[in-house]
Amino acid sequence: MKATYGIFVILLLGLASCSVRPQPINYGSDGCQYCSMTIVDKQHAAQYVTQKGKVFNFDAAECMMNTLREVDRESVALYLVNDFETPGELINATEATYLISKNIPSPMGEYLSAFKNREVAERVQAANEGILLTWTELQQRFKDKTVLMQ
Repeated sequence: MKATYGIFVILLLGLASCSVRPQPINYGSDGCQYCSMTIVDKQHAAQYVTQKGKVFNFDAAECMMNTLREVDRESVALYLVNDFETPGELINATEATYLISKNIPSPMGEYLSAFKNREVAERVQAANEGILLTWTELQQRFKDKTVLMQ
């Protein structure tokens, strides 16, 4: 009976350690998986989580998008970006609206910001100019890009 209980506990702990969920980004200490910069900007950070629960953090959405060129998309369970209007809040990247505006700098110079709410993105666009993109359009933009950022 004790051996069965021990095996059950080990299996339960193993399953718990591989949970597929976002993890908090430790701003000021976590490094970007792509460019190795310390993640400090709470409006532009990003994260993806694999099917096995491994978390990859980025200082900017553009770093995540560049990394995804080399990643098997089937291995990714969650794509997350910071909501520009709610700094530090990770939102579903596939449902976000993206704004590229030269008037809103992002850490890696792509001027890319993500918004949970499209209406907010449109309001910020009206005040700052730029173009709005969906997740699908953003992926295509980075897929077509020939020069990788360094």
